[in-house]
Amino acid sequence: MKLLRELSRLQAERGYLDEDCLRDLARRENIPLYRLQGLVSFYPHFRRTPPPRAAVHVCRDLSCRMAGGVERFAQLKSACDAQDDLEIHEVSCLGRCERAPAASLNDAPISNSDLDAFLEDFAGSPLPDRSPVTTAARDWKCDPYPDATHRYGTVQRFLSDAEDIPRICIERLKQSKLKGMGGAGFPTGLKWELVSQETEPVKYVICNADESEPGTFKDRVILEQLPHLIIEGMLLAALTIGAEQGIVYIRHEYGPEREKLQTAINDAYNCGILGANAAGSGRKFDIEIFVSPGGYILGEETALLEALEDKRGEPRIRPPYPGTHGLWGKPTLINNVETFALATSIIAQGNDWWQAQGAGDYAGLKFFSISGDVAEPGVYEVPHGIPIAELIARAGGIKDDRPLKAVLPGGASSNFLPAEHIDTPLDFDALRNVGSMLGSGAVVVIAEGRNLFDLGLSITRFFRNESCGKCVPCRIGSEKAVRMLEQVQSGALDAASLDIMPELSETLLQTSICGLGQVALGPMNSVLERFPQDVPAGKETP
Repeated sequence: MKLLRELSRLQAERGYLDEDCLRDLARRENIPLYRLQGLVSFYPHFRRTPPPRAAVHVCRDLSCRMAGGVERFAQLKSACDAQDDLEIHEVSCLGRCERAPAASLNDAPISNSDLDAFLEDFAGSPLPDRSPVTTAARDWKCDPYPDATHRYGTVQRFLSDAEDIPRICIERLKQSKLKGMGGAGFPTGLKWELVSQETEPVKYVICNADESEPGTFKDRVILEQLPHLIIEGMLLAALTIGAEQGIVYIRHEYGPEREKLQTAINDAYNCGILGANAAGSGRKFDIEIFVSPGGYILGEETALLEALEDKRGEPRIRPPYPGTHGLWGKPTLINNVETFALATSIIAQGNDWWQAQGAGDYAGLKFFSISGDVAEPGVYEVPHGIPIAELIARAGGIKDDRPLKAVLPGGASSNFLPAEHIDTPLDFDALRNVGSMLGSGAVVVIAEGRNLFDLGLSITRFFRNESCGKCVPCRIGSEKAVRMLEQVQSGALDAASLDIMPELSETLLQTSICGLGQVALGPMNSVLERFPQDVPAGKETP
């Protein structure tokens, strides 16, 4: 972590990383210059040229595309392109899809109205306040604490009991059947148990807060409003598996949320929850925050580990898995933000409480991001297993009372479902049975009148752009798919050429190292299969 941290520090201090800066760092650390150049060229947040006074980033991906992001970028580019000391770029998802089209100014989120006001008098305007409007505070069912004075009571209560914390945590998580909420859905209790059984004395706990998939922003809100549950979840995990070091790996676009989390971590140290005698346990546990230098692929847990080891963030071949050979080759427990928060809630309130929270025969609570054509996009904490239709209703229904056309129930990596599946429960198995997945817990609602071929192509472009390039099938296959789809859309290629897409998708599924390549073409294939009326005719046959 030393090199990437130092590169980030130098860029924050200087604004960019020039050759002299890299050479100086190479000499100080006694490492080859090419290694630093390899890191800087891989991570998109690093820049090699002096920054302008203002750099505006406009999201081009799914929810923002539906909200006019492409037109917004073109308008800004046309109006401001002649301005000196100003850059305007299209970028991948900024994780603020409920404010679509999302934008940032010098890496700080900014509302469209504030951005317009700033650009109207660019030369004379001071840079606006970097503090964005935050999400309105809410009472969350998963939070077992009525107020700040009672926080961290769970770990303190169990430390005072004769019962053993590892046993309590593992039993309660296994009884609850909580699955990992980052997308893979691996049983949480089993993961904690497997890592706890490793005999290596050095272990790590990592919170993956690098959600970067279009439509996904639930972890951002949890970081902002429930940071104490993440901290306590990581501490409970550390006491369960025998770890002394925790790391929160967070995307750099989440600056305001990082500050909220750091404040909560500082408070936890001040009240003795973290540190040399964590919560009075007699054991050490520290938490630090690592800021990602960018890239969707870093949400993949082994790519994340590579970054923490100061390497290019390319996924590892598995096995071995992080639970046995993770950070620096040591057993490592990795869960995402929502999983740690819900683990704290379950351990605090027990399995009977958890079972009672679900809908029907389902158990527990679930956080969802919902965006697209809904009246009130945002993050909702709902009973696990409610139908898609009920979540849409909680989000104010479809804007302008338009009919529903399709839903992406699990973020940009899930398959489009037609409106006939609106009563499907939001559950791992139920969604798998109708040909999609729960994925990252990001529901994107598409009303009639949208062209799904265009939206599917935007998703395919996203995965093409975010591929790390390590796998030849993913690197070449995603580029081939985008090129074919764009040619069909423009009329340069016959739509019949897309008959190869399922075979190409299966090749990527079978040969890609990580989940990016395995899902990259799935959403588009679901459009071709389920919404053929949206597929352009392509090149006319003479």
